[in-house]
This record gives sequence, structure tokens and C-alpha cells, in this order.
Amino acid sequence: MYRVSPALNRFAIALLCGAGLATLWVNLSPGSYYDFVEWRIMGDSLPIWLREIELWPPIAARLLDWMGAHAILLTPAFLVGEGLMALFIALIAKELWEAITLERGALSGRHVIGPLALMICGIAGASLVWVILALLFGLREDLPAGLGWSAPIGSDVVLCYAFGRMIFGGGHPALKLLLLISIAETLLALVIAGLTAPDHDLRPLWLLLPAAAALVVWWRFGHALREGASLQDRKRGHLIWPYILAGLASWMGILAAGLPGALGLLPILPAIAHADRSFGLFAEAEGLLHDPLNRLAHLLIWPATAAIFAFGLTYGAIDLAGFATLTLVTLAALWVGKPAGLLIGARIIARLNMNNPLLHLTRRDMICAAPLFGIAFTAPALGLPWTLPAGIMADAARLGLAISLLAGPAALLIARRMMRNPG
Repeated sequence: MYRVSPALNRFAIALLCGAGLATLWVNLSPGSYYDFVEWRIMGDSLPIWLREIELWPPIAARLLDWMGAHAILLTPAFLVGEGLMALFIALIAKELWEAITLERGALSGRHVIGPLALMICGIAGASLVWVILALLFGLREDLPAGLGWSAPIGSDVVLCYAFGRMIFGGGHPALKLLLLISIAETLLALVIAGLTAPDHDLRPLWLLLPAAAALVVWWRFGHALREGASLQDRKRGHLIWPYILAGLASWMGILAAGLPGALGLLPILPAIAHADRSFGLFAEAEGLLHDPLNRLAHLLIWPATAAIFAFGLTYGAIDLAGFATLTLVTLAALWVGKPAGLLIGARIIARLNMNNPLLHLTRRDMICAAPLFGIAFTAPALGLPWTLPAGIMADAARLGLAISLLAGPAALLIARRMMRNPG
């Protein structure tokens, strides 16, 4: 059994503190709260003097015209959701990357099939319930063309872990499964939100920028730590600043391509030199490793903590006045559709006899774990601007996501009752 980094507990506390402060603010003074979240730090177009300089070469002039047509509106919500949260997303994605690629990773080889199947079943259950209820309640005209089916996709890594640890204790296979599926679903939710957003133009040519940044930094620095490399190459491979610059270029490319900026650092992860083994998800022992990937992860802990607090403050306000039909649809998708999909998937996997130690869970374990996947706050709230139109619909869905946090205490009660009556 390995010790999990205390950073996860800090993330959970930071998220709840930020969301709690935002909730008090929005209910006591909603006007000032929304003025803060939507405050225009920078306007929605480039300064006229910048675009009218006659000395720009033709290529630069065209680029400035494009930037003027696709200018970004800088607000606190944008800076947090599209900027700072990229640090947190990169930190959790690093754990999934190691679990898949390293020799002793929890998802190495064929071990990835079972958890992947479970995740797909959970997503299918949540999306199916969302679409059915949206049609039954007559929300077709209010929702986007695809009925916003991707809105309930996503999970909450830190809160799933926090409640899971209360139920299962440290080192239990169910806790690993919770972390792996919640991380993977969070990343997938943001990708789907970006690809299916109705009002966003995808500009895939800009993806060449993160691809080029990853390739260059891997060839010049990450590849330098290969076996048999010279001492000079190995010293160059341990540098940190090239990866930071590459990450900045990658983030700019992802944002310019019309995808969520929170995904901006992911293309660089495979290019960063890393250790050849994993101690486990968020293992405290990784603090003793000095490869570039783990050193960067150590540097990101406190900035990511600040980012998750800021996310709770700007995205986590529970406005009780926002209750609407879509609030109930959101809760049904998360509390009924997703757990049902997971439990059905678990039965199918059990019948197929998949050889994966993460899936050797008892019926009680799965019944206690399934409601925890109904906690879906961070990833869906981060993707709401991409999946639902701003205003009443988004506020109603956000309230449903906030209420979904009650799935944690509900899972605790279920676990305690099953312990008293094991039969």
C-alpha cells in the first residue's frame, strides 16, 4: 500500500472554500458577484492603432486582422477556466499518462480495457437519461441542436477521492478505480465539449503549433535522457524552462484552435522526460523523484491549488434562484443514469471475466462506489460555456451540478448501512 499525496486533500478544501465563498456572495449580492465574474479586463477587439500600422508585413497584417475577428474577451471567468485550470488539468492528466504508459502503471497493457468500458457505460447512461428527459420535458427548443447531451459528462477527481477515502480507506482497489475513471472522464468531457460546441468555430490548423512545440521539445530535451546519452545531453534533458515555453506555445495553439484552454498543456506531457516506473496515482513517494515530469508536477502543486480555489470562486456559485427543470434533468442524469450505466457495465465485465486487479471488487464495493461518480462538479461546470447557452439554462444546470455534491454523503450513508447489514 502506498501513501497518497496530501495535495489531493488540499485541492478538495480549496475547491469547497472557493465554491462556498462564491455561494455566499451570489446569494447575498448577486449583482456584484456577476459584475466581478463577467468584468471585462480587456475589450473584445484589438486596439485600432495596432491594426492600422502601415509598416506591418502582409503576413503579420493578415494575422492581426484574424486576431481582431476572433479576439478573446478577457474576464476573471475566462482567465480561470481557460488559463489557470490548465495547470490543474495537466497535473491530473500526468497521473493518467503514467498509469497507461509506464510498465507498472495501473492501466498498462490490457488493464486499460475494463476501466475504459466502465467509463463508457457511465457516460452512456448519463447522456441517455439527459436526452430522454430533455425530450419528455419539452426542452428541445431551449437546448442546442444536440440537446446538450455532453453537459453531464465529467466527474470530480478531488471530491470523488475525498469521499472514496472516507468509505474505503487508503489503498483499496475501488479508490484507484475512482481516481482513474474520474480523471479520464474529466479529460474526455473537455475534449467532447470543445468538439461539439455549437457556437464555436474549430480552427484545426492551429493544432500544428502544439504538435510542433511537443516535437521540438522532445527531440531537443526529452529525448536527451534516452539510454546511452552523453553526460552533456543528460544535463540538457533535465532543464525545466524548455518545457515551460513549449507549454505556453501549446496552450496558445489549443486556444486559437477553438478548443478549451484547460486542455492546453496536454500535448506537451508525452514529450517530457519522465521516470520509468510509477509508484501509484498521486503517490507521495513521487516527491523523491527528480525527473523533469515529476519536478514540474511538484512545482505545479501550489499554483494548481490556487487555480482550483479560483475555479470554485468563479464557477462554483450556487445561485438558489437558478432552479429550473434542467436542474432536475441534470441531477437525474448524474444520480440515476451514470450509476446505472456503471453497474450495468460492471455486470457485463464480470461475465466477460476480464483479468484486471482493479475490477476485482465485491458487489458491495461497486454499490458504494457507483454513487460517487454522480459527483460531477468541476469538469461539467468547466465545460458548461461550451455545451449550453449562457443564461437561465446554464445557471439551472450549474445548480444541478452543485446539488450533485450530495451524492458524497449519500454514498457514506449507503456504505455504513451495508456494513451494519452485510447480508
